[in-house]
Amino acid sequence: MSVKRVSTVLGGVALVVLLAVGLVQLASSTRAPAEAPLRLTLAQMRTRLTGSPVPLAALHAQADELLPGGTGALRARLAALRGRPVVINKWASWCEPCRAELGAFQRASVNLGRVVAFIGIDSGDSRRAEALHFLRAFPVSYPSYYDQSATLGFAITDSTFTPVTVFYDRHGGQYIHQGPYPSQAKLEQDVRRYALDA
Repeated sequence: MSVKRVSTVLGGVALVVLLAVGLVQLASSTRAPAEAPLRLTLAQMRTRLTGSPVPLAALHAQADELLPGGTGALRARLAALRGRPVVINKWASWCEPCRAELGAFQRASVNLGRVVAFIGIDSGDSRRAEALHFLRAFPVSYPSYYDQSATLGFAITDSTFTPVTVFYDRHGGQYIHQGPYPSQAKLEQDVRRYALDA
């Protein structure tokens, strides 16, 4: 085969690869937008969650709070929730994918919050005020633990990535999901699969 012929074949292969990459990027950029955050107030969320078992009601009473205490405090909370399904979402106010998935977490936590414990970890925000401002703009029905150093987030999720969601089933089994959730339906599907053993 001549050098000219080899060059033409390689050029054609490169063009096909570039087209394939372009099509993949186009497909990912045309996905449906993330669900908008709920317009419910904290009081409305709590009303919808009335009747929750005591350990879950305690979480709802701390809705939208940014709790101190680090790893020790979160591990104590998880011990109090032993035997219940738990979903932990690691987020940060500066994280665009975290903002994009917030609507899914708001909806799922209100929809499933009577049977599943939802907890947040604000991991890597350099200033507490930024995280509080974010929570006031996008309230959730559960508290988050403030983790400025990101050590708590890494200890729980085994990842420096944000967002990360950790599912615990009733027996302590764990599943870690890296990346944002595009919809309430997908998040609830994973809650049922990994936390509720459905």
